[in-house]
Amino acid sequence: MVSKKGFSLYRIFYTIAIIILFAGNAFAQKFEFSGNRKRETLAFRMIKNQMVIQLHINGKGPFNFILDTGVGLVLISDPKLIDSVSFQNLRSIYITGFGEGEKLSAFIAPSVDLRIGNTIAKNIPAAILKEDIFELSNYVGIPIHGLIGYEFFQSFVVRLNFLTSTITVFQPEKAYIPRKGNRIPLSIEERKPYINTNIQLKSGKKLPVKLIIDTGAGHPVSLETMDGFPFELPEERIRGNLGVGLTGPIDGYIGRITSLQLGKYTLNNVIAAFPDYEDAASRVFSINRNGNMGLEIIKRFNVVFDYNRAAMYIKPLATLKDAFEHDMAGLEIGSAGENYKRLIITRVEPSSSADLTGLMKGDEILAINFKPVSEMSLSEIDTMFRSRNGRNFVIDVLLKDGKSKRRVILTLNKRI
Repeated sequence: MVSKKGFSLYRIFYTIAIIILFAGNAFAQKFEFSGNRKRETLAFRMIKNQMVIQLHINGKGPFNFILDTGVGLVLISDPKLIDSVSFQNLRSIYITGFGEGEKLSAFIAPSVDLRIGNTIAKNIPAAILKEDIFELSNYVGIPIHGLIGYEFFQSFVVRLNFLTSTITVFQPEKAYIPRKGNRIPLSIEERKPYINTNIQLKSGKKLPVKLIIDTGAGHPVSLETMDGFPFELPEERIRGNLGVGLTGPIDGYIGRITSLQLGKYTLNNVIAAFPDYEDAASRVFSINRNGNMGLEIIKRFNVVFDYNRAAMYIKPLATLKDAFEHDMAGLEIGSAGENYKRLIITRVEPSSSADLTGLMKGDEILAINFKPVSEMSLSEIDTMFRSRNGRNFVIDVLLKDGKSKRRVILTLNKRI
């Protein structure tokens, strides 16, 4: 099944506010090394600006999970796991989050055992969605079963190496301070990491902001509210589907800000999402925050998270100065089929190159520049459609009627 909701580089996984109906002492459980290990190196896959790791649940697996600092509770997004994993004492709850919909029904499993590599955690609570509203598998192009964040990061000192696509975890008793790493203070609030920093809007206005560090958000930065009001929008902006929250789609605008400060580093001309106030900021009650910083910024550094000492360290990579670019095709695509090898258009942005070419929602892309899409990854296609203003692609399409085919020339157009 192809997602009925649009997906883009600005897919947003927002804060989860959950009513827990069981004793809170389960939250004290942590991951620990098996044996006498003091460190462990794990691999991750970077797919469409998502960090995908493998874990086992109650001895079953492996399952693919997104490593997401913006998630405060283990979240199983694929309800089919209920049939394949032995969960005990499930209880129904409601989850609230950002989006246009109402409350979402889910289960709480008060005690599950998790294993990531040679690290284990016992008696961890997890939420299990009764409906796969994220449809992450279609978005990423491989089976995705859920998200994990706080429980993992608060258990260790965690080093993310984006050059080698590895995660190294260390015993938390001793600080791991990378050579020449720039220290940035964190505050851990409601099981999520926050930083205080500064931005400059296109109008020239400079503002202090409090942002969630959110490795599960693919965008550079999302700006929700300032002093209870929406942020000032840049003159050059486009209307867009910014992604999916826990209770439905999030709409808003995509534009740029002049700069964003991260430690001693300044990032310029940054793409920013501006969610509609009613979809986002008006639903935040407990934390005074202004938005979030996503993986498009974080992955320009090697990063060490040390929740126990309320700090993170960053070392810049060669990609630090790369330009921030938005999709120039105006297409949102999702994978389909048993092996996620089919590519279906889920949304066409009005007045975009794709729209002017006549591509439509429901059309299936068969080949790009004469190469079958079954031989390409979604990340590869994503990169192609953000590559260069004026670049041409030959697109072979099966129309949504399932019978007719056509070939079009798609010319990338930088809209912001």
